[in-house]
Amino acid sequence: MKISIVGIGLLGGSLALQAKEKGLTTKVVGVDNNPEHAAQALQLGIVDEIVSLEEAAQTTDLLVLATPVNVIIRQLPQVLDLIGDKTIVMDVGSTKHTICQAVSTHPKRKQFVAAHPIAGTENSGPEAAFPGLLKRKIMILCNRHESDHQAFEQVVNLSKHLEMHLSYMEAAEHDRHLAYVSHLSHISSFALGITVLDKEKDEKSIFEMAGSGFSSTVRLAKSSPQMWAPIFTHNTENISVALDAYIKKLQYFKEIIDNQDEAKSKELMQQANEIRRVLLGIDKKLTNL
Repeated sequence: MKISIVGIGLLGGSLALQAKEKGLTTKVVGVDNNPEHAAQALQLGIVDEIVSLEEAAQTTDLLVLATPVNVIIRQLPQVLDLIGDKTIVMDVGSTKHTICQAVSTHPKRKQFVAAHPIAGTENSGPEAAFPGLLKRKIMILCNRHESDHQAFEQVVNLSKHLEMHLSYMEAAEHDRHLAYVSHLSHISSFALGITVLDKEKDEKSIFEMAGSGFSSTVRLAKSSPQMWAPIFTHNTENISVALDAYIKKLQYFKEIIDNQDEAKSKELMQQANEIRRVLLGIDKKLTNL
């Protein structure tokens, strides 16, 4: 199978490397408008060749759109216009509803599979890619009824060969859930980073006191603005609802602290500690795949 990766960054590059490692592809070609990224992808062996979007669409078995979501929305109709009858297109964008809407009436809609691998780091670009990123992670596939059965099963089989756990849901449901468990956490990290940087202007020694807790909490603030700003734009309604709920919890926490109500503070943190049980259960499930 010949695979084309459009946008050779963390996700696209890691998928290519893992597919090569598993022997799932005879050739990987890359498409990237950034000449530096294209050169790095070739040098690192992520792709075997750099071609144009038009050539990739017309000469591949599977085309993976791994660009920012606003770019995917623009590229997807163009790609579907170009592909032959046997080519499958999938994306790996972090929002799904607007992407699916963009091609809902396209005559080749059935050749597209809307996908989102729940995997990533705070790093970006070809140098951030590594073959183990997707292993034992969740691949969410959306709106399966809108895709051709054979095309959908091809992506299912690819995900299984990449050792991923599969989950199926509607695009709107996906975006609603991701607003809480992914998009909100990134916003929190960005906001914390900005807050501490503002304080650092007055107190130069503040970062000397930052420990591992701060580093782990603010890690996501290093994520690519070029990728995340479009995500926030294309999931605005769900993110706004999630932010309202989060802000209310922050305000409640502030009231407890202002009132020096240690009993309520402990109670609130004990409620939050339940997240440990949930996350351990998920880790165990994925490890046993």
